[in-house]
Amino acid sequence: MAQLTKEALIKIRRQLHEYPELAMHEFKTHDYLLATIKEMNQQFLEIREIKDLPTALLVYVQGSDPQRTIGYRTDIDALPVTEQTGLPFSSKTPGVMHACGHDIHMTTALGVLDYFADHQPKDNLIFFFQPAEESENGGKVAYELGVFKDKWRPDEFYGLHDNPNLPAGAIGCRMGTLFAGTTEVNVDLIGKSGHAAYPQNANDMVVAAAQFINQVQTIVSRSVDPIEGGVITFGKLDAGTIRNVIAGQARIEGTIRGLTQKMIEHIVARLKQVANGVAMSYGAKVDIQFNQGGYLPVENKDALTKRFIEFAKQDPQTVFVETAPAMTGEDFGYLLSKIPGTMFWLGVDDDSQLHSATFNPKESAIPKGINSIVRFLEHRMAD
Repeated sequence: MAQLTKEALIKIRRQLHEYPELAMHEFKTHDYLLATIKEMNQQFLEIREIKDLPTALLVYVQGSDPQRTIGYRTDIDALPVTEQTGLPFSSKTPGVMHACGHDIHMTTALGVLDYFADHQPKDNLIFFFQPAEESENGGKVAYELGVFKDKWRPDEFYGLHDNPNLPAGAIGCRMGTLFAGTTEVNVDLIGKSGHAAYPQNANDMVVAAAQFINQVQTIVSRSVDPIEGGVITFGKLDAGTIRNVIAGQARIEGTIRGLTQKMIEHIVARLKQVANGVAMSYGAKVDIQFNQGGYLPVENKDALTKRFIEFAKQDPQTVFVETAPAMTGEDFGYLLSKIPGTMFWLGVDDDSQLHSATFNPKESAIPKGINSIVRFLEHRMAD
């Protein structure tokens, strides 16, 4: 490739891994990325920082004969997970870990950028080092700040996510939705507390909450087309203070997952109907709130994705795997709802799954991923 050798890339990945930072606090990460980029050939590069999103970085690569501007996004934040890998370069930030592989993502992006810094691309390229993917929807924040305007607006956008279930360095993709959209759900049920011995004088929200949860189970099983995908999970229920007092309030917290925005909106509508029904049946106030933010389904653009998959299948240096959609969320979906593009997987072959404390992706995926992405971008620019 370019000046970043395999050994240099591994060193970068391990240094990023040692100092993970949470969403919107990636200041050391930002400084490290900026210093690394400034060491590259600057002839074709323009670096941009964003005052209102200070941990973000954009790099513009001037094309030699541009017909379009191609965007490439990588996320840079980590998770509140205490690492248990035992690696010599384990996280030195207490309670924080790159358990989703964003250190792999960043290193791969740096490798691709480094190549095009030394080999001027035909088309313009924009590299977006995005904060706050795991929470705070950094992609949506950047878009709403007007970051992608004028020469900084890509005509098409690409990005990857590592995948422990694919061989190291393999590229995975599919037409349509790659990742589900996600929406947080909070339900507050308000009745009347009272003595356990006199239920007739109270309005029990434990019973109302139980009925709400039971009825919600029928939404996916009876209101969603079995061919399509939808998930509703309530992972938290708080009610009451002591065993002999009837709970006058209850709070349920959960998440919706859907492979299309239409499906998420359908599930939201049905949840509202169930909430209204429980409120009427139990004479309670039921307040249901939804927060989707930027976590829309990652819906790959048909024409661009078809071209990407066709390249990956015929490229002798790329191992391609057609993948199924995943119910995990990714805020790249918001950017793809505004700018056409494609997200794909990079295999990292690990027994541990994403977000686990023992996640240890194979570093051999990095140079292979860089090679496949560079070859695709050069192929795309030749069109």
